Amino acid sequence: MVPSLPDVPIRVTVNGTVRHSTVEGRLTLADYLREDCRLTGTHLGCEHGVCGACTVLLDGDAVRSCLIFAVQADGAEVTTVEGIGGPDGALGVVQEAWRDCHGLQCGFCTPGFVVTVTAFLRDVPDPTDGQIRDALSGNICRCTGYQGILKAVHQAAGHAVSGPGQP
Repeated sequence: MVPSLPDVPIRVTVNGTVRHSTVEGRLTLADYLREDCRLTGTHLGCEHGVCGACTVLLDGDAVRSCLIFAVQADGAEVTTVEGIGGPDGALGVVQEAWRDCHGLQCGFCTPGFVVTVTAFLRDVPDPTDGQIRDALSGNICRCTGYQGILKAVHQAAGHAVSGPGQP
């Protein structure tokens, strides 16, 4: 039997909303977002940090939420795919590009790609194909063949990028 860790109070700002919770010390950020916050856009694929499906922004940096404990996010700002679009529910620039360029098929990997690309384009607004491929090397898609994804990143790069969650 695995001993239980004590519950820990945390304060996390998720998609602009401050949340106060008490979580078990070993709860991952991904599970916290999905179960406690009911934000199911953060997908769990490999649960080893390899596939990128669980990528979120933690204080503006793209991270694998399956590899981070919720207690490590105490005091931090987290942006999930649900926080990428506009406050009125409109799609963000990266999301629109994914739709327009057919960057998805089954959609399972899409949230992780969208979050990764949002952070990437904030830092590299006019990327080359090589830079895009390198930036996306930590995200796995089993359906698309990546051509629509590459095209979507180029389309999104043609627009101004601002803020940690808003392209």
